[in-house]
Amino acid sequence: MLLYIHIPFCDSKCHYCAFNSYTYLHHLKKDYINSLKNHLLFELKKQNKKIETIFIGGGTPSTIDSQYFAEILDIVKPYFLSDNIEITIEANPNSATLKWLEGIYKTPITRVSFGVQSFNDEKLKFLGRNHTSKQAIKAIKDSFNIGFKHINIDIIYDTSLDTKELLQNDFTIIKQLPIDHISCYSLTIEEKTKFYNTPNCKVENINLANYIFAELNNLGFTQYEISNFAKKTSSRSKHNLGYWQYKEYLGVGSGAVGMIDHKRYYTSNDVQQYIKDPINYEDIENLSSKDILVEKILLGFRSNVGVDLDILSKDQLKKIEILKDERKIYIKDNIAFNYDFLLSDELALYLTQW
Repeated sequence: MLLYIHIPFCDSKCHYCAFNSYTYLHHLKKDYINSLKNHLLFELKKQNKKIETIFIGGGTPSTIDSQYFAEILDIVKPYFLSDNIEITIEANPNSATLKWLEGIYKTPITRVSFGVQSFNDEKLKFLGRNHTSKQAIKAIKDSFNIGFKHINIDIIYDTSLDTKELLQNDFTIIKQLPIDHISCYSLTIEEKTKFYNTPNCKVENINLANYIFAELNNLGFTQYEISNFAKKTSSRSKHNLGYWQYKEYLGVGSGAVGMIDHKRYYTSNDVQQYIKDPINYEDIENLSSKDILVEKILLGFRSNVGVDLDILSKDQLKKIEILKDERKIYIKDNIAFNYDFLLSDELALYLTQW
């Protein structure tokens, strides 16, 4: 079973961010962590399953004192599948100070994931980020010098500012940094964000996306999912792979989502309500066999997990043969794999039209 831990506190709200995060609730941090620990202990005892990987996201976990994460992980440690499980924590360059990173390194955390988004200061301001390119470079180098062997950065593209020249400058900087994993996301415009009411902030360009993917490959980052690239197999995110393999996951924290026994449950987005009663779920969704099939197909085509042919109907297998003949997919060991991850949604839609 995978474990996701949500930290909803942020220093600032980015213009594209629709996550459950708040800039004005910092006075609740201590109470929040206490409730989260109670929630975590309750669920771990209830499920009584081994934890394969852990991802601490947000929000901005680096706004929380590193000692709190040591306490949280002490609760989970008896449930570790192994002593060296992958544990990732998200951080922002402006709040991931040297002291904070040193504290995190003393915990069992094995990977730091920085919300860099760009190394261009104009683009950072455009996105509403509150760090500079210099701060991002320093935070990455500090992490490596402290001893972290696995460092990820997030990059956003498809903004109205993006050009090959701007992105090439990012790649030049990336080449010089000790990064072994990159998550590269197309800008998504969602409701209740500043960008939702900002016209022309996004420009979708398939040619630019292909250029980015090719350049990352030239830098030695192999794409293993539509948005994820790794320097080597051991650098891949086991946690992300677990989602794509449709493994069960436990979600704790305000706004976290879990999926256990074909049920997806949602905790309260209201931080104060969560503090009062962290175990009272806001919603529980029963996943039908059809829901599960659709999700497995979509996740499989988006990644190198692929789609197991044994889960498909006769009609879907006929469609698989058509896709194979058109060289949209290939078959290996009874699993269908996607040649082009950018076509994953279209392939999944074609297979799941009933």
